[in-house]
Amino acid sequence: MNRASPATGRWLIVFALGYLALLVDGADVMMYGLTLTRIKSEFGLTNVEAGALGSLTLVGMAVGGILGGWASDALGRVRVVVWALALFSLGAGLLGLTHSFLQFAAVRFISSLGIGCMVLVSTLVAEYVPTERRSLTLGVLQTGVSAGYIVVIALSNWILPHYGWRMLFYVATVPVVLAMAIHWFVPEPPGWRASASVHPRERRKWRENRYYLIFSDREARRMFILWALASVFALSGFYGLNNWLPTYLEKELHVRFGSMASYMIGTYVVAFMGKIFAGWLGDVWSRRGVYVIGCIGAALFLPVIIFLHTRENIVWLMLFFGFLYGVPLGTMGAFMSESFATRIRGTAVGGSYNVGRFCSGAAPVVIGYIATQFSFGTGFLLVGAVFFLSGVCTLFIPDRLYDTSARDPDNTGTAPVPEASTPGRAPEALDAR
Repeated sequence: MNRASPATGRWLIVFALGYLALLVDGADVMMYGLTLTRIKSEFGLTNVEAGALGSLTLVGMAVGGILGGWASDALGRVRVVVWALALFSLGAGLLGLTHSFLQFAAVRFISSLGIGCMVLVSTLVAEYVPTERRSLTLGVLQTGVSAGYIVVIALSNWILPHYGWRMLFYVATVPVVLAMAIHWFVPEPPGWRASASVHPRERRKWRENRYYLIFSDREARRMFILWALASVFALSGFYGLNNWLPTYLEKELHVRFGSMASYMIGTYVVAFMGKIFAGWLGDVWSRRGVYVIGCIGAALFLPVIIFLHTRENIVWLMLFFGFLYGVPLGTMGAFMSESFATRIRGTAVGGSYNVGRFCSGAAPVVIGYIATQFSFGTGFLLVGAVFFLSGVCTLFIPDRLYDTSARDPDNTGTAPVPEASTPGRAPEALDAR
């Protein structure tokens, strides 16, 4: 039995509620891309202004994620996830009441502070799941994001033509109920509670600041920097693609909205399989190897779509790309969470991931500008390049540096804990040193 395993069935409840939280997260991100054409038309926006709204969203997500990561270490994972989920769900509803670029931008920025904290759902689940099934479980968890894409695409295909874009945002307030359920049914992870009891509010606060702990430790600092760079490149690709892919299909490939919705649903259904496959392979082989292959594969396949698509093959190209697109996301949660000790995990994951979000905020604007000057296809070549660079960065990040279901040693916040599933064997990172 795993030494930190929770009560029977507890991690399954945490997983189920976490899955629904990521479904809502994915739905919110995709809603903007699907409504962008209509918002542009109603508000009279240029491509650059529309891209700026996407960029502002990413900046808000970055700020919220960095603050939420710190708060999750200091106050608790569950508390931060609950408040974040409530904030962006209510904020989505308020977007339906806006009538100008500035109003939409202000509400979207505030609500996106909550979206930024959703990366902590993977951290929360990782701290409950036994080591031997962690990558697969978190891979399946990440399909929640794809499920959110699919749900909102299906809803938009029905709601947008008949009720308009505002109604889609009004419906997005429903997940406030989910926030209440997580508050009632999910306790803080045992590892976090143990760390909090060992390290209450210390007197020498500046030395106990979690960013001080990260950057004063050579290994933690190196992991933080590498994950920040990998996140900058990966999220520039993901958000640039999600922000403009519907417009690309509709405007440049001249795909009708109904057919476009079917194409995108198919793409994200296949991404389901990619994430599950990646999670399984990450457990039996290597988190790092799966992530690198997924990023580089997606990077190399985007030019195929752009230059070799026809009306006959675009469906199959999109489906294959969907599989590749899902692979790095399927293993990223476990891979990143295992790079940091429990005491600093929320701060490090939230900080490094959301540094990436902050920097990737330029991606929608850049692609919008390139589309204005050249084409969206040209912009997506840049997306392929940044996917490739994310894979290169993670070549230097070791597998399974920490066991997220185990507590940290009492005397330090950063010493690696050997994996529970391999007793007597130093983790891969220690061998690499």
